[in-house]
Amino acid sequence: MAKQYSILAIDIGGTGLKAACIDRDGNLLADRLRVSTPYPCPPNVMVEALVSLCEPLSGYERIAVGFPGVVRNGHILTAPHFKDPAWTNFPLAQALSHALGGHPTRLVNDAEMQGLAGVKGKGLELVLTLGTGAGTALFREGDLMPHLELAHHPIRGKKSYNDYVGDVARKKIGNRRWNKRVQKTIEILDSLLHFDHLYIGGGNAERLDFDLPSSVSTISNDAGLEGGAALWKLDPEDHEDPASAKGATRHRKPAAKHAASAVKQAKASPPTKPAAKKPARSR
Repeated sequence: MAKQYSILAIDIGGTGLKAACIDRDGNLLADRLRVSTPYPCPPNVMVEALVSLCEPLSGYERIAVGFPGVVRNGHILTAPHFKDPAWTNFPLAQALSHALGGHPTRLVNDAEMQGLAGVKGKGLELVLTLGTGAGTALFREGDLMPHLELAHHPIRGKKSYNDYVGDVARKKIGNRRWNKRVQKTIEILDSLLHFDHLYIGGGNAERLDFDLPSSVSTISNDAGLEGGAALWKLDPEDHEDPASAKGATRHRKPAAKHAASAVKQAKASPPTKPAAKKPARSR
């Protein structure tokens, strides 16, 4: 029988930061916590905000984080919402692990985190998140595919997916026109990828007011936290004792003072260009 453990799941968004403790099957062990995303938001501000958010939570042995940008090997390659060069190649997984008790930490794109909780492992499955911006994640037979940052790819004229169906556009043009844009986006993604199923998540998924095709469905916004369990099942390390997993130390209650030293320590690490990682199974 697999050893039971709890995971601190963190969902970083352009509008809000969310956290909750989940079990190894992705079930929330208590109500999630949420605060607004601070701006301006360089890495040290983000780490401090997350430490403060997570302070009431305890008892977890692993950490899973979803971030709105390109992520590789625990480093942030792009952080479009935060527009600060300090994010480039920042080792966020290492910084959060240090600030939150030294627990082993995994970091993925936020749309991938949602997808890990929602996909069925059948055929080509696409995740589209509609929140502050637009995010995507692609899975084939349950395998997480290399990340495609479609959010910044042109979809109409000079407009990117973010510009076209992001929250700024929705507020500017209204829900009716925004819904028509989402319909058009679904058609474009289908013609581009010929997906077997599309899952739509994010805070604005609840604003959809048209009948979805049979190959499209919505997923809970809590999937951005629940996917942290599947993230820790991507390889055999899932069956290790968390106390002996790489990077683990005895848990200490997080405090804001740890954030500054965590960022300082992370910055002191020699910057490396993360190597591309092979797709891993989510089942």
